[in-house]
Amino acid sequence: MSEPLRVFVIAGELSGDKLGAAMMQGLTELTSGQVHFQGVGGPRMEAQGLDSLFPMDEISIMGITEILSQYSHLKARIRETADAVIAARPDVLISIDLPEFSLRVARLVKAASDIRTVHYVAPTVWAWRPGRAAKMARHIDQVLALFPFEPPYMEAAGMRCDFVGHPVVTDPVATPDEIIAFRDSFDIQGDYLLILPGSRRSEVGRLAPIFGQVLARVLDERPGLRPVIPAAAPVADAVMQAAVSWPGNPVVLDPRSHPDPALKRGAFAGARAALAASGTVSLELAAAGTPMVVAYDMNWLSRQVISRMLRVDSVTLVNLVTNSRNVPEFIGKACQPAMVAEAVLEVLAHPEAQQAAMSETMQKLGKGGGAPGLRAAQAVLDGIAESANSGQ
Repeated sequence: MSEPLRVFVIAGELSGDKLGAAMMQGLTELTSGQVHFQGVGGPRMEAQGLDSLFPMDEISIMGITEILSQYSHLKARIRETADAVIAARPDVLISIDLPEFSLRVARLVKAASDIRTVHYVAPTVWAWRPGRAAKMARHIDQVLALFPFEPPYMEAAGMRCDFVGHPVVTDPVATPDEIIAFRDSFDIQGDYLLILPGSRRSEVGRLAPIFGQVLARVLDERPGLRPVIPAAAPVADAVMQAAVSWPGNPVVLDPRSHPDPALKRGAFAGARAALAASGTVSLELAAAGTPMVVAYDMNWLSRQVISRMLRVDSVTLVNLVTNSRNVPEFIGKACQPAMVAEAVLEVLAHPEAQQAAMSETMQKLGKGGGAPGLRAAQAVLDGIAESANSGQ
């Protein structure tokens, strides 16, 4: 019997944990179980056989000021993780998103070894800092891309790049019974508005006060509307604390006390509309057919730096995938409660306006094709084989 494939995999946030778990499952299937995992990840990856080196949420930090404030701790974890990779000598190191952490680990690993490196989720070089692709190519051999327009950017910098599809297209879609079950569980009778202030502590801390003000303005016009906040587990306490002062008798869907994913699916699919932080949650809403307004802000320093680097006029994925601007968005200094509330009221009044763009998004991201986790796993194996055949 041949030796098991040895894979060191790193994820640092909930979306990465989801990608990693699906890819790990794919690798297990394609190798008939002949695979051994090490690395850093969350509960989904641990369920696939990973014993995490340390808790994943220790490295889930976003924003320039936030990173600087915890730099010494992050630097120590980067070094610890790189040392663990070098000591393990895996067949492949797979880092998932979180480039501030992952790519620094890959750089240290490449400086000390010839271990093959794969990065899952292409950096948004089409949006800002295009020079990142060339810098990344110095220590990354292969990229797994979620969006079909990304491979040319990575290949031009000298890396192999495979479009593997976005996992949102294979997520279960709520049934009518699940929508009813969600409503019954929380005694919701009429229309409700989803509020999604992010999955990182820094996001919730910054956006929750703004979203609370938006909600107050919306409820002045739509007093019967019920706010529903599906909280990510790592920030559930912060969300509940913020929602205490919000009007409208908010419902907080806490996954720790209500772990059934059908409840979240029902909540997403049954909403009249959503107010959401920028990020992959916009794709979850599109998959559920729930129209949205996207709003996001950051600290002053991050805002100034990023606004000068941004190369696109939208950061909302539905808009970018469809090359349209159907989803209203308010980013940085535009993230003002009055303007956001006006857009939410408009979407509540005309929820059908985004339906075509949401459907097109799902098609372009691979709906109806192979499971992205399995495609990612096959791309990793193909890359290893190609490297072996070329003598690299």
